[in-house]
Amino acid sequence: MMDEDDPMAEIRASFFVECEELLEALQDGLQTMDDGEADDETINVVFRAVHSIKGGAGAFGLEELVRFAHQFESVLDGIRSGTIEADRNAISVFFQSGDILGDLVRAARDDDTADNTRIQGVMTSLTGMLGADAQDEVEEEIDDFQPMGLSLDLGLDLEGEINGGPALPDLGTTAASPSADVFEDGYTIHFLPDSSLYASGNEPLHLLRLLREMGEVDVNCDTSALPSLSALDEEKSYLSWTIHLTTDEDEDAVRDVFDFVADLCTLTITGPVKPGPDMPPPNAPPSPPKDNAPPAEPLIPATDAPSVPEAPAAQASAELPDNKPTTTVTPLPASTPAKKPASSAPKSNKPRPTVRVDLERIDRLVNLVGELVINQAMISQSVAEAGLPANSAVSEGLDEFMQLTRDIQDSVMMIRAQPVKSLFQRMSRIVREASSMVGKSVRLKTEGDATEVDKTVIERLADPLTHMIRNAVDHGVETPQDRIAAGKPEEGIVTLTAGHRSGRVIVEIADDGAGINRERVLQIAIEKGLVPENAQLTDSEIDNLLFLPGFSTASEVSDLSGRGVGMDVVKSAIIALGGRVTILSTPGSGTTFTISLPLTLAVLDGMVIDVAQQTLVVPLNTITETLTLTEQDIRALGPQTSVIKVRDTFVPLLDLGAELGYRAPLESYVGAIVLLIAQEDGSHAALVVDAIQDQRQVVIKGLQDTFGRVPGVAAATILGDGKIALILDPVDVVVNADGRTRITQPNLQLAG
Repeated sequence: MMDEDDPMAEIRASFFVECEELLEALQDGLQTMDDGEADDETINVVFRAVHSIKGGAGAFGLEELVRFAHQFESVLDGIRSGTIEADRNAISVFFQSGDILGDLVRAARDDDTADNTRIQGVMTSLTGMLGADAQDEVEEEIDDFQPMGLSLDLGLDLEGEINGGPALPDLGTTAASPSADVFEDGYTIHFLPDSSLYASGNEPLHLLRLLREMGEVDVNCDTSALPSLSALDEEKSYLSWTIHLTTDEDEDAVRDVFDFVADLCTLTITGPVKPGPDMPPPNAPPSPPKDNAPPAEPLIPATDAPSVPEAPAAQASAELPDNKPTTTVTPLPASTPAKKPASSAPKSNKPRPTVRVDLERIDRLVNLVGELVINQAMISQSVAEAGLPANSAVSEGLDEFMQLTRDIQDSVMMIRAQPVKSLFQRMSRIVREASSMVGKSVRLKTEGDATEVDKTVIERLADPLTHMIRNAVDHGVETPQDRIAAGKPEEGIVTLTAGHRSGRVIVEIADDGAGINRERVLQIAIEKGLVPENAQLTDSEIDNLLFLPGFSTASEVSDLSGRGVGMDVVKSAIIALGGRVTILSTPGSGTTFTISLPLTLAVLDGMVIDVAQQTLVVPLNTITETLTLTEQDIRALGPQTSVIKVRDTFVPLLDLGAELGYRAPLESYVGAIVLLIAQEDGSHAALVVDAIQDQRQVVIKGLQDTFGRVPGVAAATILGDGKIALILDPVDVVVNADGRTRITQPNLQLAG
């Protein structure tokens, strides 16, 4: 919990929010690498995410997080330089490292401890990828890491006075004042870091190493600006470098090395030209900043606190005439994005500015909009009862008010809507851990992770989805030996899909396993006394036995299953969200669980209807059309079962009043009004109603806490006249009526 008296608390909280975004970018990049579609920029994104987390962690003294992130970063640096191959085994370690990084971030945020045993196991894997020599160097870098002061690789002797000893001896660096000479071949680079470069966790050593990989380098470190030890300010930058690089690469490639720090330094790159009599030699490198010079704008203004990592800025460049080969990059304020040349990406690709708002404020805004919708409905009701003409000033003003209310409601709902991407990324870890525990090779594929859902739905869907993913790995996918024997690839696939259909959110969890063993499921249900021994059940009914309380097909209790807390808990959690879950299984091919959820839990467009003197609301997105029945439309299939002909198909006819227990079935349905309801599987059903009042926007009010689960009823709302009306779940009404005669349950009551 954030301490209001601590000035660092807000900055620290912002850092952890930023970490969540960086971890999401990290997972995206690793998934792209795993799919074999990675390019250099993808690897840079992954490296940048880890590097930024490390820099911020160092600023807040999170040593364990810094140590692990630095190890991870060093391996990724090897991937960038080509010394380490990004094969499947390496990417698997990277996924585990990303998981550990997330654990360490959340442990630091919550003042908790992470699993040290698992951390050490992954650290060992990373060490093995680095090699002994590289690991020794990494250890030295970690021990010397000072993100808020001098860089960890400056080669300084701080015992007594700083003597300006040789920096970076492995690069052939010598301590000398910068020279204005221009070499006849290669590039001359003058690099003066700003203090903010170190504050953001960047290290000149990485930049110099990248230059060394491009060709031959001669590096000189200018230590002339170093003060005495007593006058040393650890947060200031005193050193600069002059590098001569001989390479076949062009200047753009050289400049790309400094892309991440372009706005955090003063950089001069001189091309491979020989100064002639008519061309003066290039200017000497810029002098280090004076003590009285205004410092560069800090990443977090007006505080002496350490800085959180910032997003890498775009490379900046200044256009010069063709006869001037020197290009200078000057530091930019942190609040000002660096300019790119005209050939860079279009403006539309730039990240949009965002504002972080406390969720409680958004919830309050949603509630207020709900009250606004109710009051708008009440005003409309009053105007209608007053009998004002449609062209009156009041009616026209009310129409504009209704449109404005709808626009406000849509905008507020968009604020709460979030992509399911973050939830799907969490499931990737569940698959990796579950498959490792049961000794299977399973891979998660995701589709539609940009689908937006109400934030409350995402949060409450996490637990049931986790259980279903584990169930797919443990029970759905076969062992590698069984898959090979069945002619399948050794690696199993679990596919997680999200999308919008019929105004609802559809989430599917599919595996390519052996499918449900229905004979075994039925036998277990009989042994547990869940069904009679002589029961004759359809395939669908057998599949739904999995949702019975206490049902489990696991022969042994394990960390994943066999504890009697199974799919019944999943179904209860989904029903509590106003959703449904169905199963489709094909022996030998796999099983698909489909979850259908409401798009939002706040406001919906509904059709207000009358049934047996009761006012009800049917969600508009479930209605495809309305019909008035004629005698030719109705076909009797039995004494109490009817269907209607809709164009070239026949649709089952259900009396809504009778299904809900309001009244007995009607003697005749000729002239009756029906609503044609679309289900998620594409099928339809016709619900008989007495009258249609209006189409309007209604505010959803939950009934679960008071009445529990009521079949066929999703929620309630307040109408314009102040009365309460039930919001129906028409698909649930159809499902409950399926498999039995149309009007044989008149005792179905709304209050259980």
